[in-house]
Order: sequence, then structure tokens, then C-alpha cells
Amino acid sequence: MKNYLIILSLLITFISCGEKTNSNTESNLLVSTNEELQDAIKNAQPGDDIVLKNGTYNNLEIKLVGEGTEDSPITLKAETPGKVFIEGESSLEISGDYLVVDGLFFRNGHSPKTNVIAFRTNEKEVANHSKVTNCVILDFNNLERDQDNLWVQFYGKHNELSNCYIAGKTNGGPTVRVDLKGNQSIRNYHKIVNNHFGPRPRKGGARGETIQLGSSFTSMSPSNTLIANNLFEECNGEVEIISSKTNFNIIKNNVFYKSEGSVVTRHGNYVTVDGNYFIGDGVNDQYGGIRIINTGHWVINNLFYKIKGKNFRSPIAIMNGIPKSPLNRYNQVTDVVVAYNTFVDSDSPWQFGVGTNIAQADVLPKSEIRSARPLRTEVVNNVIYNSKGDANPIIEHDKADGVTFASNVIDNNGVEIKNSHGLIAKELALTDIGTGLSAPTSGFDDVEVYKGYDFETITADLLGNSREKSNQIGAILNAENISLSLLDKTKYGADWYTDEVEAKAPKTHAVTNASELVAKLKEAESGDVIELNEGVFEISNSLIINKSVTIQSKGNAEIEYSGAANTPAIELQPYGKLTLKGIKLKGTGSQYAFASLKENMSNHFGLEVLDAEISNFNYALKVYKQSFSEEITFKNTAISNCENGIELSEETNDRGDYNTEYLTIDNCQFTNVKQNVIDYYRGGYDESTIGGNLLVTNSTFTNCGAKEKNRMLLNHRGIVNVNINNNTFKNNNVQFVSILWGAKNNVESDNTLSNSGQIKTEENLKQKLMY
Repeated sequence: MKNYLIILSLLITFISCGEKTNSNTESNLLVSTNEELQDAIKNAQPGDDIVLKNGTYNNLEIKLVGEGTEDSPITLKAETPGKVFIEGESSLEISGDYLVVDGLFFRNGHSPKTNVIAFRTNEKEVANHSKVTNCVILDFNNLERDQDNLWVQFYGKHNELSNCYIAGKTNGGPTVRVDLKGNQSIRNYHKIVNNHFGPRPRKGGARGETIQLGSSFTSMSPSNTLIANNLFEECNGEVEIISSKTNFNIIKNNVFYKSEGSVVTRHGNYVTVDGNYFIGDGVNDQYGGIRIINTGHWVINNLFYKIKGKNFRSPIAIMNGIPKSPLNRYNQVTDVVVAYNTFVDSDSPWQFGVGTNIAQADVLPKSEIRSARPLRTEVVNNVIYNSKGDANPIIEHDKADGVTFASNVIDNNGVEIKNSHGLIAKELALTDIGTGLSAPTSGFDDVEVYKGYDFETITADLLGNSREKSNQIGAILNAENISLSLLDKTKYGADWYTDEVEAKAPKTHAVTNASELVAKLKEAESGDVIELNEGVFEISNSLIINKSVTIQSKGNAEIEYSGAANTPAIELQPYGKLTLKGIKLKGTGSQYAFASLKENMSNHFGLEVLDAEISNFNYALKVYKQSFSEEITFKNTAISNCENGIELSEETNDRGDYNTEYLTIDNCQFTNVKQNVIDYYRGGYDESTIGGNLLVTNSTFTNCGAKEKNRMLLNHRGIVNVNINNNTFKNNNVQFVSILWGAKNNVESDNTLSNSGQIKTEENLKQKLMY
């Protein structure tokens, strides 16, 4: 009997081992085609791993649907993370429970849907307890800038985006959005953690957030989303990096590095912004901090380092609201706590009444006037250090009479403060805390800590040290040997991907004739230089610019373009960034010197024209709708005998969009340019669009504007930042050289006008309301 039991036991063990072996074989299913993938998903069971074989998959629309368990999720992963490329018109949708996607690389394409990755497969079927991790989405842009979409769209509950690298979005729409439409997505407790949000280029208008939590019309709903331990690097899409539009979100322990925007509590209430690092360079005045709207937010334990942002982008911007505001506008700030923060060399770090527009009451309806000042707001236990004194560390655009100031310290390097609100002057020393950062951590032990309601819940400082036994003001408790490595990129994003690119010395390609010019331009790599010997280069087809390249003259080089009418001598395509230096560029009167593509400008272009001569063209520059350049510069350049000059006015949707962020005209001569001499347009009353930027300086305009229908030489309607200085205007047959927008940052100085009309300032331009 004993032997029988032993044999039976061995037999059961053998069978169970055999079953386990088969299960493992089935749970690691390697697939290499769409059909195999669909079959694997259809038959997937808890614990199964569906493995995409290394390779490139084009036009792949994945729908991962399944029911895993907490201990045995269903996983779709790359055979080797980073070696499975999803390209073309591709997307990923997830619905079910306990699903994982790991190691995919989305590149060289765009989504055919309204999102690249969605945590749902239809309106009713959402994902829960699922995550996308260790993936990359890079430059996966729609073909047109106005074709808005999302790269990652959350639905359901308890989902996660983690350890991903996401960068390069140029078309409209937030990079990541949490949606709360339907009970299945409210109180979602999603996590966005340990990601590296790489550069998002300036979009040129609104709808360029990196993360948006909800929308105006779900802003009364609780989301409870956590955004933590992420690196936001050069996230410059628009004025809002994170736009919180729901309730009870937590934004904690993130690093915002050289990002032109702010964390904004745009709608919704009770957001905690705790223990984040805002790092600038002490120069760029677009790098921002935190902008506060609505009720009940706690802004605590944050470090602001060399943040120079102004107004909307100031380190702490507390806005005025609209009385009885609708959901999609600006609610009054009430019951907000700003405590235990440290500001180092950050300009005017506290600004109140930001966005007040009472002066524009004659052009805006009452429903748009932001006159409701902050109430029951506490700004306490903060530390400000200025190595160069700031006479205005506190700016009141409107009275801060609803704000309590207490136990705040400043070292202002001896500079007197005009409006101190009780700031306590101290001499402080900086402590090196690593990552090229330093901050005061001592010298204010004698300042009594303000204890507000519920302040006992602030139990730790920026570094996680306990405040319970030895508390003090400021973000960092006095401690020794602090050594942070905040900018170590290996701590964030996909472990198999790096955005570090080894610097390559540019190669110079010598060119002696037109056919060589065309050939070398194709052959050149990004960053190279095409150098033209002296002579005339006759071309009949457009030169294609689809990489970063310099075309310069070694001697007296001239490019003569004889191509068809309304075609460009130089065509600026996506990724095409051209520096043209020392070249004479001549047409036959009917073509364009430079132009973007008419359509499919899926990425930005760039143009810098130096020491050049441009003549006999229909347009010197023609930029089409939905094309965008971060910077366009003409310097030491003559533009003559052209029907039209610099045309950047096709973004007429009046949604705050425009064609370039910075247009610079410096030491140029415009002669006999008949119309659209400079035409640069941004339409729509969108107060969150705080560009573009026009500088016209040291230039001469002669005999221009003869055919200008609106009798204005420089058209820049709606552009927020305009500086026209030290120019000469002679014999231009126009009524106005310029009409400046006085309520915005439009200025002129030291200009000489002769027989050229006038420069006029109009305080409040009427704009189309966007809301």
C-alpha cells in the first residue's frame, strides 16, 4: 500500500509538472504578424505574456482586450524592449482588467484615431488596473498642426503610465489627458509616474499642454490622479505644462527643467502641489512655476531655482477670477495655502491679481472681466533668497487684501523692498544640494513657524525629512550632505532609451555648380554646411530643406531661380531648419524665395537669413496655414522689388494660433515691397496665449506698401509682444506704419518717419471671443 501511494504521488507530481510546462509555453507566445497578435489577444488568459517579435510593424491598430488578475496580468510586450517599432498609421487601445503593455517604440508615423494610446476600446469598454510602461512615443505627429489628438488618453480607474519617454509632439492637443466622462472614469486614482517628458516644442497657440487632467466640463468631478517623480524637460508647448481641471489631484516630487510654462490649477479644486523642483537658467523669462485658480489648493515644499517667468509664468501667480464664473473660465481663488516653499534668484516670485483685465471693460463683456481678488489665502513659512536684490518680490496687479502673509523670510542683498507685506529680512547663506542647485537651509531658526489649520498634515519637507520633531520655514530642513541627482536621466523614462545624442562636427561640402548644389544638399547630414564658391547658380526646381543645414557663400555667390510661378526657390519641409548666409537669391517675379509646404507640415521648420539679398519674388517668405517655426530671423539682409514681403498670416481660425513664436527683423532694408511687407497674425481673445513675438529694429523701409489694401505697413494684429525700435520709414504710401496694442506688450521707440503715415497705439483691440 505504501509503494502504491508513493507511485501515485510521483504520477500526480509528473502530471502537474507537465501541465506547468505546457502553461509556460502557452503564456510566452511569440507573435510576428497582426493576425497572430489578434489570435493571441483573443485567447489570452491571466498570466499570459504575448511577445511581439523584434521588428517594424506598420499600420498596426492594436486592441488589447482581456481579463487578467492582480497577481496574473495579461502582458503585451516587446521581445526586446526598444526593438519593436510601431510605425505608420498605428495605435493602441486597451480595455479590461489588469493588462500591461511593455517596451514598445512608437515612431515614424501617426495615429489614425484621436489618440495614440487609449485606456479604452469604445465608450463603454474601458481599462482598469492596467498600465503602459517602459515605452517610447517620439515625434508621432499628425500630418497637420490643427489635427488635434492625444498621445495617451486615460479612461477607467487605477491605470498607470510609468517609466516612459514621450517627446516631440507638435500638433494640437495635450500630450497626455485624463478623461472623466462617465462614472467608470471618476475617482480614477490614475498614476503618471517616473516618466521622462522630453522636449515638446512651442506650438504657437493654445492646446499644447503636456498633461491635462480633465476638462472644463468635468471640473467639478473628483479625479484623484497622482503625477509623481517625473522629469519634464523643455516642455514648451504652451503656457500650461500641467493643466489640472479636476479635483483632489496630487502633483508631487517632479522636476520641471527649463520648461516654458507652469503647473496650473486651471479648473477644479483641492489640488496638492508638493515637493517639486522648478529649475530655470536665470535668463529665459519664459520658464515658469505655479499658477493658481479656484479653491482649496495646497502649494507646499517646492523649490523655485532661477525662475524668471513673468506674469502668467511667474514663480507663484495667483489669478483674479470672474464673479460667478462659468465652468470654462476663471473661478475666484479662495482657501489656498502657499507654505514652506523656497525661492532662489527668482524674479518677483509672488504675484497677485494676475490676469486682471478691468481696464479692458469697454471691449469685453462683463462675463469676461476678472475682478474677483483672492480670498482666505495664506502665504506663510516661505524663504526667498536673492543674490541680486529685487525691489519687487511681491507684485500686486490687483490688491492682495484677501491674503494672509506670515513668517516669510527674505535675503534681498540689501535692496529695499517697496511692498514687503511683512517679509522678514535676514542674511542667509546658500548650501550646495547637488545637481548644480543651491538653497538656503539655515539662518532662520528663530522665525516662529506659522501654524494654520490642518498644517499638522505637512509632515515632511522637500527631501522627505520629518517636520514633526524639528520644524522650520522653507522647503528644506537644515541638513548636512545633501546630494541630489535630479537631472540624472537614467532615473526616469524607459530603461532602454536615451535622448542623449553624441555631438557631431559639421561637415562642409564645397559646391561649384547648380547640380552639385542639389546633390550635396541631398547628401548632407543634419548640421552640415553647404559652401558655394563664387558664381551664379541657376536652378529651376526648388531646393528641398528637410534637415538642419547651412547654405553659405565662400565668395560672391548668387542663386537664380527660374522655376514655375508660385513655387519656392527654397522649400522648407518638416524638420527643415535653414541658415542662409551671404547669398544673393533672385527670382523672376512670380515665385517665392522661401515657403513652407502647403500641407502635411507634420513638424516645425526654421529659417535664419543673414547678410543676404532677396529680390524679384512674388513673396520673400510664404508660410502656409498649419506651418510653424519656432524662430524666423532676417538680419543684415536686403529685400527688394518683391510683390509681397514676409507673410505669416494664414492662421485665421481665431483660436490663438500663429505661424512663428519669434520673428526678428534686424538691420534689414525693405525697398519697393508692394504689400504684406511684414504680415504676422494671431487671432482670438485667448488670454492664455502669450505670444507671438515681433522685433523690428535698426531697419529701413523705403517705397513700400503701395498696394497694401488696409494702408498699414507692418501688420501684426493680435501679436502680444511687439517691439519696433530705431527704424527709418521713408516714402511709404500708407496711413499707418503700425497700430500697437497698448493693453499688451506692444512698444515702439526712436523711429524716424518721413512721408509714411504714423505709428498709433490703440489700448484695447477688439478680438473674437474664443469661449
